[in-house]
Amino acid sequence: MEQKYEVSLFIIRVVLGVTFLIHGIDKFQMGLGNVAGWFESIGIMGFFGYAVAIIELVGGIALLLGVGTRMISALIGFVMLGAIFMVKLPLGFMGTEAAGYELDIALLAMAAALVISGSKLLALDNKFFGNKNENSSKRISA
Repeated sequence: MEQKYEVSLFIIRVVLGVTFLIHGIDKFQMGLGNVAGWFESIGIMGFFGYAVAIIELVGGIALLLGVGTRMISALIGFVMLGAIFMVKLPLGFMGTEAAGYELDIALLAMAAALVISGSKLLALDNKFFGNKNENSSKRISA
Protein backbone atom coordinates (compact mmCIF):
# COMPACT_ATOMS: atom_id res chain seq x y z
CA MET A 1 0.00 0.00 0.00
CA GLU A 2 2.84 2.39 0.86
CA GLN A 3 4.37 1.86 -2.60
CA LYS A 4 1.14 2.88 -4.40
CA TYR A 5 0.94 5.99 -2.24
CA GLU A 6 4.53 6.95 -3.09
CA VAL A 7 4.01 6.28 -6.81
CA SER A 8 0.97 8.57 -6.76
CA LEU A 9 2.92 11.37 -5.06
CA PHE A 10 5.80 10.85 -7.50
CA ILE A 11 3.42 11.29 -10.46
CA ILE A 12 2.01 14.48 -8.93
CA ARG A 13 5.53 15.79 -8.24
CA VAL A 14 6.74 15.13 -11.79
CA VAL A 15 3.67 16.62 -13.48
CA LEU A 16 3.79 19.69 -11.27
CA GLY A 17 7.54 20.00 -11.83
CA VAL A 18 7.28 19.77 -15.62
CA THR A 19 4.37 22.22 -15.68
CA PHE A 20 6.20 24.86 -13.69
CA LEU A 21 9.53 24.29 -15.43
CA ILE A 22 7.85 24.99 -18.78
CA HIS A 23 6.05 28.06 -17.42
CA GLY A 24 9.33 29.32 -15.96
CA ILE A 25 11.21 28.78 -19.24
CA ASP A 26 8.43 30.66 -21.03
CA LYS A 27 8.78 33.63 -18.69
CA PHE A 28 12.56 33.75 -19.17
CA GLN A 29 12.11 33.53 -22.96
CA MET A 30 9.64 36.43 -22.87
CA GLY A 31 12.21 38.45 -20.98
CA LEU A 32 11.98 39.06 -17.26
CA GLY A 33 11.61 42.79 -17.86
CA ASN A 34 8.48 42.11 -19.91
CA VAL A 35 7.12 39.82 -17.20
CA ALA A 36 7.78 42.48 -14.56
CA GLY A 37 6.13 45.06 -16.81
CA TRP A 38 3.02 42.91 -17.15
CA PHE A 39 2.85 42.48 -13.38
CA GLU A 40 3.06 46.26 -12.98
CA SER A 41 0.33 46.73 -15.60
CA ILE A 42 -2.09 44.74 -13.45
CA GLY A 43 -1.14 46.59 -10.27
CA ILE A 44 1.43 44.20 -8.78
CA MET A 45 5.00 45.27 -8.01
CA GLY A 46 7.29 44.25 -10.86
CA PHE A 47 9.61 42.53 -8.39
CA PHE A 48 7.02 39.76 -8.07
CA GLY A 49 7.33 39.02 -11.78
CA TYR A 50 10.99 38.17 -11.27
CA ALA A 51 10.21 36.15 -8.14
CA VAL A 52 7.46 34.14 -9.84
CA ALA A 53 9.65 33.39 -12.86
CA ILE A 54 12.47 32.13 -10.64
CA ILE A 55 10.11 30.09 -8.45
CA GLU A 56 8.61 28.47 -11.54
CA LEU A 57 11.91 27.68 -13.24
CA VAL A 58 14.01 26.65 -10.24
CA GLY A 59 11.02 25.13 -8.46
CA GLY A 60 10.14 23.01 -11.48
CA ILE A 61 13.69 21.65 -11.63
CA ALA A 62 13.74 21.04 -7.87
CA LEU A 63 10.46 19.13 -7.99
CA LEU A 64 11.70 16.95 -10.83
CA LEU A 65 14.81 16.13 -8.81
CA GLY A 66 12.91 15.76 -5.54
CA VAL A 67 14.80 18.54 -3.75
CA GLY A 68 12.92 20.55 -1.12
CA THR A 69 9.58 19.21 -2.35
CA ARG A 70 7.49 20.52 0.54
CA MET A 71 9.02 23.98 0.57
CA ILE A 72 8.94 24.37 -3.22
CA SER A 73 5.34 23.14 -3.31
CA ALA A 74 4.39 25.72 -0.69
CA LEU A 75 5.97 28.49 -2.80
CA ILE A 76 4.12 27.21 -5.87
CA GLY A 77 0.91 27.18 -3.82
CA PHE A 78 1.42 30.85 -2.99
CA VAL A 79 2.05 31.61 -6.67
CA MET A 80 -1.21 29.85 -7.55
CA LEU A 81 -3.14 31.72 -4.86
CA GLY A 82 -1.76 34.97 -6.23
CA ALA A 83 -2.70 34.01 -9.80
CA ILE A 84 -6.22 33.05 -8.75
CA PHE A 85 -6.98 36.07 -6.58
CA MET A 86 -5.04 38.75 -8.46
CA VAL A 87 -5.76 37.73 -12.06
CA LYS A 88 -8.12 34.83 -12.70
CA LEU A 89 -10.99 35.15 -10.19
CA PRO A 90 -12.88 37.82 -12.15
CA LEU A 91 -12.74 35.57 -15.25
CA GLY A 92 -14.72 32.82 -13.51
CA PHE A 93 -13.99 29.14 -13.08
CA MET A 94 -14.01 28.30 -16.80
CA GLY A 95 -13.39 31.80 -18.12
CA THR A 96 -15.19 33.45 -20.99
CA GLU A 97 -12.66 35.61 -22.85
CA ALA A 98 -9.56 33.88 -21.44
CA ALA A 99 -8.80 30.81 -19.34
CA GLY A 100 -10.45 30.78 -15.94
CA TYR A 101 -8.94 29.54 -12.72
CA GLU A 102 -9.79 25.83 -13.08
CA LEU A 103 -6.20 24.85 -13.94
CA ASP A 104 -4.83 27.07 -11.19
CA ILE A 105 -7.02 25.29 -8.61
CA ALA A 106 -5.86 21.88 -9.86
CA LEU A 107 -2.20 22.97 -9.62
CA LEU A 108 -2.86 24.44 -6.17
CA ALA A 109 -4.38 21.12 -5.04
CA MET A 110 -1.36 19.21 -6.38
CA ALA A 111 1.00 21.56 -4.55
CA ALA A 112 -1.03 21.19 -1.34
CA ALA A 113 -0.85 17.38 -1.56
CA LEU A 114 2.94 17.60 -1.83
CA VAL A 115 3.19 20.07 1.06
CA ILE A 116 1.17 17.70 3.23
CA SER A 117 2.78 14.40 2.23
CA GLY A 118 6.07 15.15 0.51
CA SER A 119 7.35 12.72 -2.10
CA LYS A 120 10.17 10.28 -1.33
CA LEU A 121 10.19 8.07 -4.43
CA LEU A 122 13.22 8.82 -6.63
CA ALA A 123 13.87 12.03 -4.68
CA LEU A 124 17.37 13.36 -4.12
CA ASP A 125 16.30 14.57 -0.67
CA ASN A 126 15.65 10.97 0.29
CA LYS A 127 19.05 9.89 -1.06
CA PHE A 128 21.01 12.63 0.72
CA PHE A 129 19.09 13.03 3.95
CA GLY A 130 17.16 9.77 4.32
CA ASN A 131 13.78 9.69 5.99
CA LYS A 132 14.14 11.42 9.35
CA ASN A 133 10.55 10.55 10.31
CA GLU A 134 11.19 6.83 9.88
CA ASN A 135 14.29 6.93 12.07
CA SER A 136 12.60 8.90 14.85
CA SER A 137 9.52 6.65 14.84
CA LYS A 138 11.75 3.57 15.14
CA ARG A 139 13.45 5.06 18.17
CA ILE A 140 10.15 5.92 19.80
CA SER A 141 8.58 2.50 19.24
CA ALA A 142 11.70 0.52 20.13
